[in-house]
Amino acid sequence: MTVPSALGRESGERDPLLLRDKIISEGELDKLRARRTKNPKLAAFYEAQNEHIGNLLKPLAVHTTDAQQEEKDMALKVKIAVNVSFAANIILAGVQLYAAISSLSLSLFASCIDAVDPFANLLLYLSHRFSARVDERKWPAHGARFETIGNIVYAFIMGAVNLVLIVMSIQELATHKDGEETKTFHLIPLVCVCISWAVKFCLFLYCYAIRKSSSQVQVLWEDHRNDLFVNAFSILTNAGGAKLRWYIDPIGATIIALVIMAVWTRTAYEQFTHLAGITAPTEYVNMVTYKAMTFSEDIKNVDTVRVYHSGPDYVVEVDIVLDPEMPLWKAHDIAQDLQDQIEALPNVDRCFVHVDHEVDHKPEHRKTK
Repeated sequence: MTVPSALGRESGERDPLLLRDKIISEGELDKLRARRTKNPKLAAFYEAQNEHIGNLLKPLAVHTTDAQQEEKDMALKVKIAVNVSFAANIILAGVQLYAAISSLSLSLFASCIDAVDPFANLLLYLSHRFSARVDERKWPAHGARFETIGNIVYAFIMGAVNLVLIVMSIQELATHKDGEETKTFHLIPLVCVCISWAVKFCLFLYCYAIRKSSSQVQVLWEDHRNDLFVNAFSILTNAGGAKLRWYIDPIGATIIALVIMAVWTRTAYEQFTHLAGITAPTEYVNMVTYKAMTFSEDIKNVDTVRVYHSGPDYVVEVDIVLDPEMPLWKAHDIAQDLQDQIEALPNVDRCFVHVDHEVDHKPEHRKTK
């Protein structure tokens, strides 16, 4: 209960743009919600604006403390989600592999390929472990991008395997013998996949409840959600191929493989943007800019702020303007303190603070082409 009072005191002292006056009261929000039929998005807009202003006014130290406290509070739940999901994925991968081999159903093979999550988890674990133990003389960025590279490699592996499955499905469609209207119905493999679907549904509900507490849990939730669709669709197409028409099974396998390839292509594209250094969301850049502006009364201007990905986390570059007559030791201490506090923010890997005495020069770190 001490954080809100500290937040109000520190924020009130450092609110030069009078943002606090722009906060819409809860009573006014209730009135806007009551007029939802006229403009249903207006109340949601002001709620988001209030939250954004609160983040801007919250001191850097409180941002860090809140993130650390939230991580501590959710640590056990996150650990349960990660460990139980990993153990379940190992068991279910074996179950679905048995179902696919025993039935020789292409649609069940497609769901089996999507179920090899333990290999993805192992690859991510190894890349994370390697990045934590790299030689900083050889890898000055501390190996922060290895996890991103691991995601891209696994995405290409999944794309290649599913492409092979699509070729096999087309081959079966082209070489099927006339006279066979349906495939053999295998009950036990279908029961195995149904059990896998039920377990995934339970994990989906658990991870959904805490998905905002950790990026790991967010990824697990998305993975369980995708598995629910794939398993359910493979059950339907396998049963359809056995009870209705034989071609439902290879067509279903093709559809599943295409969906998985689309999902992993999207993942690979997103990871490529992180590796290439795409900028952070505008709200995050604005927050860092405002924190630099209000960090110290000795900061005259903020010339440039850049926040961009370097792997999963951000690199921050801030150019501040100080009095040209300020002693070197004082300028250094201000820049160092600002750098340390920004680096303590969630999702920030490194921060570089450049000190200048004027703003008439060209932007820093730009080669003339």
